[in-house]
Amino acid sequence: MTTLPATRRPDLKTALPGPRSQEIMARDAARLSTSYVRPYAFVPDHGNGAWLTDVDGNTMLDFFAGIAVSTAGYNHPHIVKAISEQAGKFMHVCLSDYPQEPTTLLAERLLKHVEKPGEPWRAFFGNSGAEAVEAAIKLARHHTGRSHVISTLGSFHGRTYGALTLTGSKTKYKRGFGPMLPAVTHVPYPNPFRPPFNSTPEHCGDAVLDHLKMLFQTVIPADEVAAFIIEPMQGEGGYIVPPMGFLKKLRHLCDQNGILLIFDEVQSGMGRTGKMFSFQHSLEYGGVQPDIITLAKGMASGMPISAMLAKESVMTWPKGSHGSTFGGNPVSAAAALATLDLLEGVVKHPECGDNLMDNAAMVGAFLLTELKAMQAAFPFLGDVRGKGMFIGLEFVDAHGQPDGALRDRLSQAMFNAGLLNLDCGESVIRVSPPLILTLAEAKTGLEIMREVFRREQERRG
Repeated sequence: MTTLPATRRPDLKTALPGPRSQEIMARDAARLSTSYVRPYAFVPDHGNGAWLTDVDGNTMLDFFAGIAVSTAGYNHPHIVKAISEQAGKFMHVCLSDYPQEPTTLLAERLLKHVEKPGEPWRAFFGNSGAEAVEAAIKLARHHTGRSHVISTLGSFHGRTYGALTLTGSKTKYKRGFGPMLPAVTHVPYPNPFRPPFNSTPEHCGDAVLDHLKMLFQTVIPADEVAAFIIEPMQGEGGYIVPPMGFLKKLRHLCDQNGILLIFDEVQSGMGRTGKMFSFQHSLEYGGVQPDIITLAKGMASGMPISAMLAKESVMTWPKGSHGSTFGGNPVSAAAALATLDLLEGVVKHPECGDNLMDNAAMVGAFLLTELKAMQAAFPFLGDVRGKGMFIGLEFVDAHGQPDGALRDRLSQAMFNAGLLNLDCGESVIRVSPPLILTLAEAKTGLEIMREVFRREQERRG
């Protein structure tokens, strides 16, 4: 295992939650929506880098970045400066009605990461990932004149009605809210650790495509399908990386049937996997070009903004057919531009190499190596997978089945030791820290995880 000097460690001054946190949590429970989930007793007060301090002075290392949102961590001077400077100019003049240089520049810089010679793209800006997905559905249906949309089981695309209909991860998101959007079908996601249709890790992608072809022959006329929407690396469903070659074959099947291919990069995009977009992660993935891309979360290091990118040949809806009052807010756009500065290396962050994408790849590889060593040592850690700082840890019982109760217990133990983390899937903890995480900070987080796992092993005898 790699040896590095551990520097800063979590600093817990009170039992969790502390008295001030308890008081705010009680007020929160009395006044805010009952739909909010509160998995951990943490009330943030301020942050710096990859560290968050609560209202009682307890400082914790962040390994989930507000669900892969805080790309540049907390209180990054370049992000704060960009926000402050733009707020001092103007904070809102509706983008649907008036062009604004921050959003024009943001579109230009984002699109250069996906455009190929002779194939221009365009951008639509919203406020959230769900809005980007809603825009993608509307555009796909309008452009193709078709109604049906295909998604995957385990997916998360948002909680507004169209995006919610496409989501296939948890029934609690839909219970009591029907009927959903019509003409939507879900197929399994090709998960190499749990291959669908009794297939193998190597061939689970082919099994999914064979199932899709069967649906086209028996249930869904392919010429009525507007789009297939998929996360190139699945987030909420368990941080899953599909088998090599699957996306390329899916692209071919879509082309054969005139179906648009939408890549939802809301959680996996913006440098998190070590590339700007996760579908670009290898030569095989790089050979795949979607028709539409949805972005949000990590775009602006915590400021609300989303984007729906589409080929110019696809973005054929007329003026006024879609818009947003707040979408592409100039302050959020300024934060997104500053985030791109760090991702592209226009501005360098100390101890993070030439740019944050390189840092995500390098520190992520270190995390994966160390976590796979833990997998070999602790049988209940059934799988370690991912790319860059998009890593999933799946916990299993003695029969290799998902063990959500164990996952929850270990997650809480990590939290109690000062490591902020978040679950996903049936029995997975996601590792999605800010992309400014250093090797020394990664080592600190790994030490906490290893100790939690050791205690669990010891408890089992």
